[in-house]
Amino acid sequence: MATLLYRLGRGALRRRRLVVTLWLVALIGLGGAAALFRGPTSSDFTMRGTESQEALDLLAKEFPAASGATGTIAVKAPADGQLGTPAGQAVVRELVQEAGTLPGAVGAVDPFQAGAVSPNARYALVQVQFAGGADEVTDEQREAYEKVGERAESQGYQIAPGGEVLNAEPEVGSTEALGVLVALIVLVVTFGSLVAAGMTMLNALIGVGAGMAGLYALSAVIDLTSTAPILALMLGLAVGIDYSLFITSRYRQNLLSGLSPEEAVGRAVGTAGSAVVFAGATVVIALAGLAVVNIPFLTVMGLAAAGTVTVAVLVAITLQPALLGFAGNRVLPRRLRAAVPAKVGTPAKEGRSAEVGTSAGEGTSAEVGAEAAAAAEDRSGFGFRWARWVTRLRIPVILAGLLGLGLLAVPTTDMRLALPDAGTAPVGSPARTSNDLITEGFGPGFTGRLVVVVSGDSAEQAAAALPRVTQEIQGTEGVLAVAPPQLSPDGRTALLAVIPKTGPTDQATETMVHDIRGAVGGIDGVDVLLTGVTAIGIDVSEKLADALPVYLLLVVGLSVLLLMLVFRSILVPVKAALGFLLTVAATFGITVAVFQQGTLADLVGLDTPGPLISFLPILLIGILFGLAMDYEVFLVSRMREDFVHGDTAAQATINGMGHGARVVTAAALIMISVFGGFVFLDDPVIKSMGFALAIGVAIDAFVVRMTIVPAVMSLLGDKAWWLPRWLQRTLPNVDIEGEGLRAHLDEKATTGAR
Repeated sequence: MATLLYRLGRGALRRRRLVVTLWLVALIGLGGAAALFRGPTSSDFTMRGTESQEALDLLAKEFPAASGATGTIAVKAPADGQLGTPAGQAVVRELVQEAGTLPGAVGAVDPFQAGAVSPNARYALVQVQFAGGADEVTDEQREAYEKVGERAESQGYQIAPGGEVLNAEPEVGSTEALGVLVALIVLVVTFGSLVAAGMTMLNALIGVGAGMAGLYALSAVIDLTSTAPILALMLGLAVGIDYSLFITSRYRQNLLSGLSPEEAVGRAVGTAGSAVVFAGATVVIALAGLAVVNIPFLTVMGLAAAGTVTVAVLVAITLQPALLGFAGNRVLPRRLRAAVPAKVGTPAKEGRSAEVGTSAGEGTSAEVGAEAAAAAEDRSGFGFRWARWVTRLRIPVILAGLLGLGLLAVPTTDMRLALPDAGTAPVGSPARTSNDLITEGFGPGFTGRLVVVVSGDSAEQAAAALPRVTQEIQGTEGVLAVAPPQLSPDGRTALLAVIPKTGPTDQATETMVHDIRGAVGGIDGVDVLLTGVTAIGIDVSEKLADALPVYLLLVVGLSVLLLMLVFRSILVPVKAALGFLLTVAATFGITVAVFQQGTLADLVGLDTPGPLISFLPILLIGILFGLAMDYEVFLVSRMREDFVHGDTAAQATINGMGHGARVVTAAALIMISVFGGFVFLDDPVIKSMGFALAIGVAIDAFVVRMTIVPAVMSLLGDKAWWLPRWLQRTLPNVDIEGEGLRAHLDEKATTGAR
């Protein structure tokens, strides 16, 4: 692989104008396709094979008018009893008439006829039925719905439209640009060169632009959930910047070693590029592996993010070397530029040392200069000092790391999963205002009503079963009320609205749902199915929770196999997998403490703590696995490289940390900045995803990979690289450390080949 990428890097630099032109054409073409073919995103998190989805399918067939999106308008009068007066009733009926004629609405229900008026006659609920589903409601229809009741408000009434009709795609605004700005600052500090920082950022932005444009171009033929593009943008930006950073950093090291720009690019792509390809492949495999869970919306999210990561890898190994060809030695700080060749074709390229990679003193020392050589060989930096300290105190470091991460993981045992509801929406948003008003006037159960569908082979069977079904439901603990049944035109299907005493994401509501299903499941002659937003959320969360151990086992097993292939070792992959489990456990613990238990919630702008979004844990495992393997590969591959080339295991560990600490620190800070930028969004789902990813990267990079890993590697010594001979012969050699590339270059130097 290293030799192939070495040739690719040199070829991209030599034909840099063509490469840049092709990428710009691709970006423009994909952008045009996105503009022409972009389809709507979906907020549908249902899944086949669940009782709630089966009931929805039956409703669409038997009650087509009730299968569209619904809205609930909460009304609060200025004083108690006012809705019982003729004037108050006139205000509400005028509101009902206005709501029933809204664009996209098929009708509205009079709360006086439906009994949706509070006992104190101050609150009322107006149900509005729309023709299309929540994803089919247009922005114009949603805007008109939000403005309903302006006349009533002028008379002192509080009108709060809510319900699923308000579901909309979360918007990415200027706050996320703060993360990109911080990432740019980190690049400038790391490189000491505006050219290097700007070029790296430009490369990443072109990659994420192409990836996102391609994703939106495909949205006309695939159902994208509203969070899929956000996740793809998060990962595309983060890994795009990081992958370009790794290659640029190695290119700078090669320049300071006396190589010509062309040779420096070739070797950077051959070595750091090999690590980028492998790291990117692990991220893609982990995300694509979400398909094995067999949950459609999760599969789409994983594949969408995997697509942007793939584009980021391609950009890093093709466009990046081309841009480096234009930059030449300007990627270095000014004080070092005079010591190295300025551009492709300068005399240093002609020298033998540029071809074979010998030190600066073998033929090009006059050009390289003492300062550059010293910079390239400096072992007094923080990375080397940190590595020596960690390896010297390895036992206390390992114990402290394990204890600290273990304590952070404790809240994980209290983790609860659910789909988001309006009760956790940002304070002041229309959905939250309506939810709070309904809870204030009627109780929390009215914000998460359930629907029971009773279906029989004949109208007589359905009618005969309804009394018993109603009785069983009313006798279930946690049920507040059961509304009279609504019959389909043929009488074979009936709907019963069930009001729980507790809110949609309350543990007691989940227990009540299971109790109802258990009570009515054995009634002869009819099928009784429970659905509604609350039931859907419970079913989805339970299916995801059941899939979590299977996916975790798949990811851990995959990490061991992949790292065994790369590092040709058994203990290194096992150590990496255990480190990943520590990262995941601690990340879950902190996220639960903040978003579910409310600890320091104000610091992230969270108004109301609640259960974690049901797909966050399984998604977090897939993403953190890929990112954790990034840092494992970038650090340990350098250790492996030095060990293979003759260093002792202890010195190779120090060298790997010394050379990699600065760039991994920068890469981690960039990822934390990008992910952290999404914490400023109001949407609690995106906020929790950005927070968990940022915390996970911080823990994995700084605690696990840069602290525990070198301590463990130092403790293992030579045993870290042990592999049975039969397994050595079986495993293919992917040569990520560039041993084959070095042999190839030595052979070229011996034969005089160019």
